[in-house]
Formats: sequence, structure tokens, C-alpha cells
Amino acid sequence: MNNSKNKWLIPLAFTNIYVIWGVTFLAISFGLKGFPPFILSGLRFLVAGILMIGYLLSKGEKANSLVNWKKNAVIGVLILTGGTGLVAWGEQYVTASEAAISIATGPFWFIAIDKKNWKYYFSDKFIPIGLVIGFVGLVLFLKGSINSDIHVVADGSLRITAFIVLGLSSIAWVLGALYSKKNPASQSTFMNIAQQLIVAGLASFLIAFFRKEWTDFSVSAVPLSAWFGVLFLIFFGSIIAYLSYIWLLSVKPAALVSTHTYINPIVTVIAGWIVANQSINGGQLYGLFIILLGVLLTNVTKYFRLSKRSKVKIRRVKRFLNKAGRPYQPI
Repeated sequence: MNNSKNKWLIPLAFTNIYVIWGVTFLAISFGLKGFPPFILSGLRFLVAGILMIGYLLSKGEKANSLVNWKKNAVIGVLILTGGTGLVAWGEQYVTASEAAISIATGPFWFIAIDKKNWKYYFSDKFIPIGLVIGFVGLVLFLKGSINSDIHVVADGSLRITAFIVLGLSSIAWVLGALYSKKNPASQSTFMNIAQQLIVAGLASFLIAFFRKEWTDFSVSAVPLSAWFGVLFLIFFGSIIAYLSYIWLLSVKPAALVSTHTYINPIVTVIAGWIVANQSINGGQLYGLFIILLGVLLTNVTKYFRLSKRSKVKIRRVKRFLNKAGRPYQPI
């Protein structure tokens, strides 16, 4: 891919994951106006997966490895059915903004669960400080949410349960991500995504069956706004944004790409206020900024750590300037 294409593709891809994944939380709330949560998730994942795998098969890719299907099944169930499907369930009782902010705690769970790298994580003083600050922010945000009387769609106990479920969804996502790192499938990334979507869709429909979501569900009763929400989730959330994310990981540092974690909640809050008249109170807003500060601190070293090549270049420039009689002054 030439540089001229990269110049506009990179900012476009970043815009996709920043904005689309932020609006996705709002799209879920619209979809829930006509679909039960796991029917909504199943439809979203299965249609997107079928479209993707159909395209890949037409291009000659193979999808006949049972081992790869098994690996992607585990990842799909954890990340998509568990991670995203539980978000849809939680949004029955909390607003899209509250759900998005709760999910922003994902990086904390990643550090807590990834025991293999604890020595690295806790050798950096900013990480434990960030964890403590983020936890304080989460407590403040949840306190503001539970006491809020703005757009409350359920009683206090159900809202508390919803926040707990949203926390579990973050844990499921992290477990799936860690599993995918340790057990990568031996095929293209796009084929892996397609298989994960298909399995996640089928698993979501199965959960919907056991929850008896199909019993009272009627396609004819689904309002147009819910269909628009589903279409957005299929084409923008599950295909365009996810593909943008995977592509960015191949051309940009992962730490830079992961900044979507901090931007998505802000986009959701703004979109919810503009489109759905959703509000956020002072306590929730205060908690949000503290959470984002904590997440930023846990990653600050990654953002500002110089690569070995950069350090070598700086040492060379420093030696050159010292020989020339000019003191080295970093810019």
C-alpha cells in the first residue's frame, strides 16, 4: 500500500474506531426497542459473519479447519457473546452512556487477569497508581449512577445488577483477548473474525432460546428505529470498525490504537445527549474523568517509552554535539 493512501486511510480508520464504536452503545439501545438483547446480538453477529465469510470464500479462502473453528469459537463466545452480548443485556437497565463508561474499565481487568506479566506491570509505578485512581473513579461513577434520577429505566437493584454484568462483560472480553494471543488460529485475520462472528451469533441465539426470548418476539412488531440500530451494528460496528481496528494494529503501535478505549465513552455521552436526549449528572461526569485519568496513567509509560532505535539515534546525536562542542538539549 503506497504512502499517499496511508495518509488518508490512517485518520479514516482512527475515526471509525473512535466514533463508530462510541455510537455503537447508542445503536444497541435503539435495537433494544424492538429486539430482546441476545436476539439482537445474535442477529448482529451472524449476519455480519455470514457476509464476511461469503466474501472470503468467493475469493478462494478456505474455512475447513476444525482446529481453527474451535479456537475461534472460544474467542467468539468470550469476546462477542460474553463481552458484547452482556452489554446489550445491561443496556436494558442503564443508559448507553453509563454502559460505555463502565466498559472503559477494561484495561484494569486486563492488567489484573494477565498474571504472566504482573512483574512487568507492577515494576512501573504509574500502573498501580492508575489502577487505584481508576477504581476510585469507578466507585464515584457508580455512586452517581445509582443515585441518579435522570433517565432511570429500572429500579436500584436492577441497575446495580446491570453494572455488575457490565463488569463481567469486560472480564469476558479480556479472557477472550488473552486466549487469542496464546492460541492464534492459522489463517487470515479476516477469516478468524468471520468465524468468531458466526459462532458468537449462534451462541447468542441459543442463549435467547433458553431465556425464552423467542416466545414473545415478533418481527412485525419491531419499530423502524430498532432496524436502523441493527443495521448500524452489523455494517458499521461489526464490520467497518472492527476491520479498521485490525488493520490499524498492522500499521500503527498497539498502544496508539488502544486510545479508542478512552475516546469511546466520550463519544457515547455526546451522541446520547444529541440523538437520544440522554444526560449525565455531575457525579457521573466526575467519575468518568477520574476513570479516564486512571486508564491513561496505566498506559503512560507505553506512550512515552522510546524504542531502542530511537535511543540509539539520540545517543549518536548527543555524541556528535559533544564532539562539536555544543551541549545536547532535547527538544
